[in-house]
Amino acid sequence: MTTFVVDASIAVKWVVEEDRTPQALALRGRSKLIAPELLVAECANILWKKVVRNELSSGEALLAARLLQEADIELLPTRALLGAATRIAIDLNHPAYDCLYFALAVESGCQFVTADERLLRKLDQRKPQILRGKAISLMKAAGL
Repeated sequence: MTTFVVDASIAVKWVVEEDRTPQALALRGRSKLIAPELLVAECANILWKKVVRNELSSGEALLAARLLQEADIELLPTRALLGAATRIAIDLNHPAYDCLYFALAVESGCQFVTADERLLRKLDQRKPQILRGKAISLMKAAGL
């Protein structure tokens, strides 16, 4: 079974119908998934934003949060990733929050899957050596 690091752009699709939800669900069904503990805060923030934008009711957001709490994903501590995430953030000129996922992928020897196309484009433009082959799109991962 393939292990992937996933971010909140993937996890939220498991509980909220969005573009590419079927692919996110397929990935969940056939892969071992890991993420830094940061995933919890990022998912909560996304659900809150969806309520503010009237995309979800409060009740729907709370149900989605409960479902995510029970998701089969291994959450790992972030403290040990601090140095690597900072280096990656500097190299990419990108917020360190996202770079924690990259750092976990490098440390774990697996790929990071994201639906964040902007992040993937930035990675393609900068191409830091340490991240070569470490990040893939949800569509590519779903095709594995």
